[in-house]
Amino acid sequence: MQTLPPCPECHSEYSWQDTENYNCPECGHIWPVMSAETSEETLLVRDANGNLLADGDSVTIAKDLKVKGSSSVLKIGTRVKEIRLTEGDHNIDCRIDGFGPMKLKSEFVKKS
Repeated sequence: MQTLPPCPECHSEYSWQDTENYNCPECGHIWPVMSAETSEETLLVRDANGNLLADGDSVTIAKDLKVKGSSSVLKIGTRVKEIRLTEGDHNIDCRIDGFGPMKLKSEFVKKS
């Protein structure tokens, strides 16, 4: 028996497959079926709440962050627009208004 993935939006376990898409009966979300080859190439990054992040998303900082090599602090609630996902420990590459280019860990941001 094939097990289907839970809904990425509401995390419902009652998803069903319709040819090339998965469907969620609870929230109505539809997402594409990924083959084993495609899923290995896709970078899966989750925020502090477990939401899946994608390139171009906007996030807010969930914790005051000290910036290494500087006396500056990124305050909680700072909004970051148009993130880019990367491989590695600091898996978000972004530009913060008033600060400049920055690499962040996904565990310290929330999707907005």
